[in-house]
Amino acid sequence: MSAFSYSVGNRIRALRKQRGWTQEQLAEKANLHYSYLSSMERGERNVSIDSLEKVINALKINPMQIFNFMDTEVLEGTADKESTLQAINALLQVRNTDEVKMVYRILIDMLETFNGNSNNTNNST
Repeated sequence: MSAFSYSVGNRIRALRKQRGWTQEQLAEKANLHYSYLSSMERGERNVSIDSLEKVINALKINPMQIFNFMDTEVLEGTADKESTLQAINALLQVRNTDEVKMVYRILIDMLETFNGNSNNTNNST
């Protein structure tokens, strides 16, 4: 198994789990056998372009997203701040304006909550 195959497989697994899908569900949507998908996720297969395209279409993602290994690093906690910000930006680039504005509002609320909790902690010491 090559490092590249392993990274692609990890990325497929992460995208599948983000959607709350089982391997069987993704395999069905991609018209692949679930054992084949399982071996893809483990990086044990030399994946054909056709199979990869089926997975990309089933996940309804931009083909470049399958090679965005940074997301996996962010989720596993191994990415630095700059890489994490780039991953967040990449996620937002493919969303429409209303969705980006909604994420922005949610982020503002979260940061205000963090600031409030931080102030409460500082005041109690």
